[in-house]
Amino acid sequence: MANPQASIGIIGGSGLYELEGLAEVESVEADTPFGRPSDAIVLGSLNDVPVAFLPRHGRGHRLNPTSIPARANIYALKSLGVEQIVSVSAVGSLKEELAPQNMVVPDQLIDRTKQRESTFFDEGMVVHVGLAEPFCPVASKALHQSAVELGVKAQSGGTMVVMEGPAFSTRAESLMYRSWGADIIGMTALPEAKLAREAEMCYSVMAWVTDYDCWRQEEEPVTVDMILQNLSKNVATSKDVLRRVIPNLAGERKCSCATALKDAIVTPSASVQEDFKRKLAPIVGKYLS
Repeated sequence: MANPQASIGIIGGSGLYELEGLAEVESVEADTPFGRPSDAIVLGSLNDVPVAFLPRHGRGHRLNPTSIPARANIYALKSLGVEQIVSVSAVGSLKEELAPQNMVVPDQLIDRTKQRESTFFDEGMVVHVGLAEPFCPVASKALHQSAVELGVKAQSGGTMVVMEGPAFSTRAESLMYRSWGADIIGMTALPEAKLAREAEMCYSVMAWVTDYDCWRQEEEPVTVDMILQNLSKNVATSKDVLRRVIPNLAGERKCSCATALKDAIVTPSASVQEDFKRKLAPIVGKYLS
């Protein structure tokens, strides 16, 4: 890995394509063994903390959820020295009390995606990372606390369903997810959370509620127009939360995310091909030397 250029990574979701207030800005056109990331990565300093910003859907919102190059995105951020990722996402609410413009910092996931590459280790070696806690508890706590300090109505914890998209849920699906006890539904936290864990990066999500999905039959089902209206109100607040939480995430990590691969690798180093070791050096190199 080259000299670290950023310790915190921000992945901006729908409506968040740039982050004002960055100092010493530099744009990096990265390339990876998994292709190019969603867009150029913007490096800069926010409150004296080196950060890397990446718009998940690309500037101009060009990529639908299934087409997002998640492996390239996480690999590129890791290669730049990023240790912690804060994801900003738009979600639908599955609970009456979670109204549009509320914020949720989820602590659990249910995977309903179907067409996405979700591991760096699909060939070359076998690795089984633990995912009992799919989000970093330390980073998530800091994220929620920063939101509360700013007066944001935010919920700590909750289960997020991640669906394939790009179409929204059927009413039957939405009601099923409610019966499972899920809180919110989105389209992008997976495979990001799995890949970040494989890369030993902390991953937390600032999930902004834009709609009630389609389970509430007494009102209009979710529409793009509805989402965009609430997004515009959420984006400015999400930037305020980011500016507040970034300094609190800097410094030495005290969570298990940093050693997620330590006891997860099954294949002995001697059995791993040299070209694969070079390919995944930023991810697993320290364990294969």
